[in-house]
Amino acid sequence: MNIRERLEQQEYLLLAPYASHSAESIGRERPEDQCNIRTDYQRDRDRIIHCKAFRRLKFKTQVFLSPEGDHYRTRLTHTLEVSQVARTMARALRLNEDLTEAIALGHDLGHTPYGHIGERTLDTLLPEGFHHNEQSLRVIEKLENDGKGLNLTQEVRQGILSHSGPVQPATPEAECVRRADRIAYLNHDLDDALRSGILRADAIPPDCLKILGTTHRERINTMIVDVVTHSEGHSHLSMSPAVENAMNGLREFMFERVYRNGWRDPEEARCDYVLRHLFEYYCKHPGEMPEEFVVIGYQDGLERSVCDYLSCMTDRYATRKFTALFAPSSFPAF
Repeated sequence: MNIRERLEQQEYLLLAPYASHSAESIGRERPEDQCNIRTDYQRDRDRIIHCKAFRRLKFKTQVFLSPEGDHYRTRLTHTLEVSQVARTMARALRLNEDLTEAIALGHDLGHTPYGHIGERTLDTLLPEGFHHNEQSLRVIEKLENDGKGLNLTQEVRQGILSHSGPVQPATPEAECVRRADRIAYLNHDLDDALRSGILRADAIPPDCLKILGTTHRERINTMIVDVVTHSEGHSHLSMSPAVENAMNGLREFMFERVYRNGWRDPEEARCDYVLRHLFEYYCKHPGEMPEEFVVIGYQDGLERSVCDYLSCMTDRYATRKFTALFAPSSFPAF
């Protein structure tokens, strides 16, 4: 018995009966020889961490565009916080922590530059629409690894697709990530909004504070503990009505005062302008995209390939490309 087989046997002893067991994975689209020391879900986690799309997350917006402060979240730190929350719940509920971590680390790989601003823009430009969860799946299946994809297990792929949107999670580990994503972004986006001065602490609805807590630490702890308490021994995750209602109330407050308040309308308009002009330019000059996206254009259509290229850009790269293409440069001195 090698190390991987021993780990798979330990899962049967330690995990809940409804947890996802590595040895029972549906498998990969392209069969591979198994590793002697890592389970399939551990290999998926490692492939995600080492891929280019994961590294780009550090320069993609969470909520605040190119913040000058060192402590505002980026898409990468958001991903790490989701992973931490999801792993904490998975461990407490005796779910497969490796599968949970792989889904969490990969869930936002398809996010656009400028965060949800960029997502909304590309959604209007691509005829079939653009959604970051679907694009995350496209990144790992088609765009990474020189077009060959990462060839992840079906459980990880489905979990990434179902972390948001109408597709429902197929495993309790995927449910963990879906809930962890909301818990993480509500709490850290509120923290960033308070730090920036966009919100004052006394503006937070008191009925939410009464149930969730008055500090960042208390609120995130309340939500995690509530999920664990009300999900233990069950194959599906849930929360108590009181905490879930308070969390939904906080979410509505965040959408009203932070996500859709209008405080960043001028910057949103600029980001939309940048991406629309880049889209138009590369549709007219597809040969100026990297070769891998030119090939995608032949396979899946020009607009699809341009959206793939733009969605892979970081905030600063998109801005730099726009400047290089459309801003006048200084006349060289003689």
